[in-house]
Amino acid sequence: MSASHTDTPPGTPDGTVTARLETVRRSILESCAAGGRAPGAVTLVAVSKTHPVEAVEEALAAGQRVFGENRVQEAKAKFPMLRERFPDLELHLIGPLQTNKVKDAVALFDVIQTVDRPKLAEALAEEMARSGRRPRCLIEVNTGEEPQKAGIPPAELDAFLAACRDTWKLPVTGLMCIPPVDEEPAMHFALLADMARRAGLPEVSMGMSGDYETAIRFGATHVRVGTAIFGARPYPAAG
Repeated sequence: MSASHTDTPPGTPDGTVTARLETVRRSILESCAAGGRAPGAVTLVAVSKTHPVEAVEEALAAGQRVFGENRVQEAKAKFPMLRERFPDLELHLIGPLQTNKVKDAVALFDVIQTVDRPKLAEALAEEMARSGRRPRCLIEVNTGEEPQKAGIPPAELDAFLAACRDTWKLPVTGLMCIPPVDEEPAMHFALLADMARRAGLPEVSMGMSGDYETAIRFGATHVRVGTAIFGARPYPAAG
Protein backbone atom coordinates (compact mmCIF):
# COMPACT_ATOMS: atom_id res chain seq x y z
CA MET A 1 0.00 0.00 0.00
CA SER A 2 1.27 3.40 -0.89
CA ALA A 3 1.84 5.75 2.02
CA SER A 4 0.04 8.48 0.15
CA HIS A 5 -3.15 6.40 0.46
CA THR A 6 -3.04 6.16 4.26
CA ASP A 7 -4.29 9.68 4.93
CA THR A 8 -7.77 9.31 6.40
CA PRO A 9 -9.68 12.01 8.23
CA PRO A 10 -9.15 12.21 12.00
CA GLY A 11 -11.90 10.46 13.87
CA THR A 12 -12.24 7.54 11.44
CA PRO A 13 -11.08 4.08 12.60
CA ASP A 14 -7.93 4.36 10.49
CA GLY A 15 -7.32 8.00 11.36
CA THR A 16 -5.32 7.55 14.53
CA VAL A 17 -1.57 7.98 14.75
CA THR A 18 -1.31 4.38 15.97
CA ALA A 19 -3.22 3.00 12.98
CA ARG A 20 -1.33 5.11 10.47
CA LEU A 21 1.98 4.15 12.02
CA GLU A 22 1.12 0.46 11.74
CA THR A 23 0.18 0.93 8.07
CA VAL A 24 3.52 2.61 7.33
CA ARG A 25 5.46 -0.04 9.23
CA ARG A 26 3.71 -2.80 7.31
CA SER A 27 4.42 -1.04 4.02
CA ILE A 28 8.11 -0.72 4.91
CA LEU A 29 8.32 -4.44 5.70
CA GLU A 30 6.59 -5.29 2.42
CA SER A 31 8.93 -3.00 0.48
CA CYS A 32 11.97 -4.57 2.14
CA ALA A 33 10.70 -8.06 1.34
CA ALA A 34 10.00 -7.12 -2.26
CA GLY A 35 13.54 -5.79 -2.62
CA GLY A 36 15.17 -8.74 -0.90
CA ARG A 37 16.27 -6.62 2.04
CA ALA A 38 16.28 -7.61 5.70
CA PRO A 39 13.21 -6.50 7.71
CA GLY A 40 15.33 -4.23 9.88
CA ALA A 41 17.26 -2.64 7.02
CA VAL A 42 15.19 0.55 7.02
CA THR A 43 14.73 2.95 9.94
CA LEU A 44 11.47 4.85 10.05
CA VAL A 45 11.99 8.49 11.05
CA ALA A 46 8.57 9.76 12.12
CA VAL A 47 8.49 13.44 11.17
CA SER A 48 6.59 15.23 13.92
CA LYS A 49 7.20 18.83 12.88
CA THR A 50 4.26 21.14 13.68
CA HIS A 51 2.41 18.32 15.43
CA PRO A 52 1.66 18.52 19.16
CA VAL A 53 3.38 16.58 21.92
CA GLU A 54 0.24 14.45 22.30
CA ALA A 55 0.68 13.06 18.78
CA VAL A 56 4.31 12.19 19.51
CA GLU A 57 3.24 10.54 22.77
CA GLU A 58 0.78 8.36 20.88
CA ALA A 59 3.52 7.26 18.49
CA LEU A 60 5.83 6.56 21.43
CA ALA A 61 3.13 4.47 23.07
CA ALA A 62 2.93 2.47 19.84
CA GLY A 63 6.63 1.74 20.02
CA GLN A 64 8.07 4.38 17.69
CA ARG A 65 11.39 5.72 18.95
CA VAL A 66 12.99 7.62 16.04
CA PHE A 67 11.61 11.08 15.25
CA GLY A 68 12.51 13.95 12.93
CA GLU A 69 12.05 17.67 13.47
CA ASN A 70 12.72 20.59 11.14
CA ARG A 71 13.38 23.34 13.65
CA VAL A 72 15.65 23.43 16.65
CA GLN A 73 13.32 25.63 18.71
CA GLU A 74 10.27 23.44 18.13
CA ALA A 75 12.21 20.31 19.03
CA LYS A 76 13.59 22.00 22.12
CA ALA A 77 10.05 22.75 23.29
CA LYS A 78 8.78 19.20 22.71
CA PHE A 79 11.45 16.58 23.23
CA PRO A 80 13.52 17.09 26.42
CA MET A 81 10.60 16.11 28.64
CA LEU A 82 9.74 13.19 26.37
CA ARG A 83 13.32 11.96 26.48
CA GLU A 84 13.16 11.86 30.28
CA ARG A 85 10.34 9.33 29.98
CA PHE A 86 11.72 7.54 26.91
CA PRO A 87 15.53 7.57 27.20
CA ASP A 88 15.90 5.38 24.10
CA LEU A 89 14.27 8.06 21.93
CA GLU A 90 16.41 9.12 18.93
CA LEU A 91 15.93 12.59 17.46
CA HIS A 92 16.97 13.64 13.96
CA LEU A 93 17.26 17.19 12.66
CA ILE A 94 15.95 17.08 9.10
CA GLY A 95 15.54 20.80 8.42
CA PRO A 96 18.11 23.51 7.64
CA LEU A 97 20.41 24.46 10.49
CA GLN A 98 21.56 28.01 11.09
CA THR A 99 24.98 28.39 12.64
CA ASN A 100 23.56 30.38 15.56
CA LYS A 101 21.49 27.31 16.52
CA VAL A 102 24.39 24.86 16.42
CA LYS A 103 24.92 24.77 20.20
CA ASP A 104 21.31 23.80 20.87
CA ALA A 105 21.28 21.36 17.94
CA VAL A 106 24.33 19.47 19.14
CA ALA A 107 22.89 19.26 22.64
CA LEU A 108 19.44 18.10 21.53
CA PHE A 109 19.75 15.92 18.43
CA ASP A 110 21.26 12.49 18.00
CA VAL A 111 21.56 12.85 14.23
CA ILE A 112 21.94 16.00 12.12
CA GLN A 113 20.89 15.13 8.58
CA THR A 114 21.41 18.52 6.95
CA VAL A 115 25.12 19.32 6.95
CA ASP A 116 25.26 21.34 3.75
CA ARG A 117 28.08 23.91 3.78
CA PRO A 118 31.60 24.48 5.11
CA LYS A 119 30.60 27.21 7.58
CA LEU A 120 28.10 24.87 9.23
CA ALA A 121 30.54 21.97 9.28
CA GLU A 122 33.13 24.12 10.99
CA ALA A 123 30.63 25.39 13.57
CA LEU A 124 29.47 21.84 14.31
CA ALA A 125 33.06 20.68 14.75
CA GLU A 126 33.79 23.49 17.20
CA GLU A 127 30.68 22.81 19.26
CA MET A 128 31.29 19.06 19.34
CA ALA A 129 34.83 19.67 20.56
CA ARG A 130 33.54 22.07 23.20
CA SER A 131 30.65 19.96 24.45
CA GLY A 132 32.01 16.48 23.95
CA ARG A 133 28.73 15.46 22.33
CA ARG A 134 29.02 14.03 18.81
CA PRO A 135 25.71 13.46 17.03
CA ARG A 136 25.98 11.53 13.79
CA CYS A 137 26.04 13.73 10.69
CA LEU A 138 24.59 13.23 7.24
CA ILE A 139 25.55 15.44 4.33
CA GLU A 140 22.60 16.88 2.44
CA VAL A 141 23.12 16.56 -1.31
CA ASN A 142 21.24 18.80 -3.72
CA THR A 143 20.73 16.03 -6.27
CA GLY A 144 18.59 18.25 -8.50
CA GLU A 145 21.09 21.12 -8.32
CA GLU A 146 18.22 23.49 -7.58
CA PRO A 147 19.54 27.00 -6.89
CA GLN A 148 16.89 27.74 -4.24
CA LYS A 149 17.53 24.56 -2.29
CA ALA A 150 20.15 23.73 0.33
CA GLY A 151 22.64 20.95 -0.16
CA ILE A 152 26.03 20.20 -1.65
CA PRO A 153 26.02 19.83 -5.46
CA PRO A 154 26.90 16.25 -6.46
CA ALA A 155 30.11 17.35 -8.17
CA GLU A 156 31.35 18.93 -4.93
CA LEU A 157 30.49 16.05 -2.60
CA ASP A 158 33.87 14.28 -2.64
CA ALA A 159 35.79 17.40 -1.65
CA PHE A 160 33.27 18.42 1.00
CA LEU A 161 33.14 14.94 2.49
CA ALA A 162 36.94 14.80 2.64
CA ALA A 163 37.00 18.14 4.49
CA CYS A 164 34.29 16.98 6.90
CA ARG A 165 36.29 13.86 7.68
CA ASP A 166 39.86 15.14 7.61
CA THR A 167 39.67 18.83 8.51
CA TRP A 168 36.65 19.04 10.80
CA LYS A 169 36.67 15.40 12.03
CA LEU A 170 32.90 15.21 11.89
CA PRO A 171 31.21 11.84 12.46
CA VAL A 172 29.73 11.64 8.95
CA THR A 173 27.79 8.40 8.51
CA GLY A 174 25.64 9.04 5.45
CA LEU A 175 23.93 11.20 2.86
CA MET A 176 20.46 12.76 2.62
CA CYS A 177 18.46 14.27 -0.24
CA ILE A 178 15.13 15.89 -1.06
CA PRO A 179 14.40 15.40 -4.78
CA PRO A 180 12.80 18.17 -6.86
CA VAL A 181 9.04 18.06 -6.49
CA ASP A 182 8.45 18.08 -10.25
CA GLU A 183 10.82 15.23 -11.15
CA GLU A 184 10.66 11.47 -10.83
CA PRO A 185 12.34 10.75 -7.49
CA ALA A 186 13.78 7.37 -8.51
CA MET A 187 16.67 8.89 -10.46
CA HIS A 188 17.62 11.05 -7.48
CA PHE A 189 17.41 8.12 -5.08
CA ALA A 190 19.60 6.03 -7.36
CA LEU A 191 22.15 8.84 -7.58
CA LEU A 192 22.29 9.37 -3.81
CA ALA A 193 22.60 5.65 -3.06
CA ASP A 194 25.43 5.34 -5.58
CA MET A 195 27.29 8.31 -4.10
CA ALA A 196 26.96 6.87 -0.59
CA ARG A 197 28.20 3.49 -1.78
CA ARG A 198 31.23 4.99 -3.50
CA ALA A 199 32.03 7.04 -0.40
CA GLY A 200 31.72 4.06 1.92
CA LEU A 201 28.88 5.67 3.88
CA PRO A 202 26.36 3.22 5.38
CA GLU A 203 23.37 5.54 5.85
CA VAL A 204 21.14 6.87 3.07
CA SER A 205 18.22 9.08 4.13
CA MET A 206 15.70 9.52 1.34
CA GLY A 207 11.99 9.13 0.76
CA MET A 208 9.01 10.82 2.39
CA SER A 209 5.30 10.03 2.73
CA GLY A 210 4.59 9.95 -1.00
CA ASP A 211 7.67 8.07 -2.22
CA TYR A 212 9.33 6.17 0.62
CA GLU A 213 8.53 2.79 -0.93
CA THR A 214 10.45 3.82 -4.05
CA ALA A 215 13.31 5.05 -1.88
CA ILE A 216 13.50 1.68 -0.13
CA ARG A 217 13.72 -0.03 -3.51
CA PHE A 218 16.77 2.11 -4.28
CA GLY A 219 18.52 1.44 -1.00
CA ALA A 220 17.26 3.93 1.60
CA THR A 221 18.31 3.07 5.13
CA HIS A 222 16.20 5.90 6.61
CA VAL A 223 12.84 7.16 5.39
CA ARG A 224 11.34 10.40 6.71
CA VAL A 225 7.57 9.99 6.98
CA GLY A 226 5.31 12.64 8.48
CA THR A 227 1.90 13.12 6.88
CA ALA A 228 1.26 9.39 6.43
CA ILE A 229 1.68 8.95 10.20
CA PHE A 230 0.49 12.19 11.78
CA GLY A 231 -1.96 13.41 9.13
CA ALA A 232 -2.04 16.83 7.54
CA ARG A 233 0.01 19.43 9.37
CA PRO A 234 -1.95 21.75 11.66
CA TYR A 235 -0.48 24.77 9.88
CA PRO A 236 1.86 25.41 6.95
CA ALA A 237 5.59 25.06 7.59
CA ALA A 238 8.42 26.09 5.35
CA GLY A 239 11.29 23.72 4.86
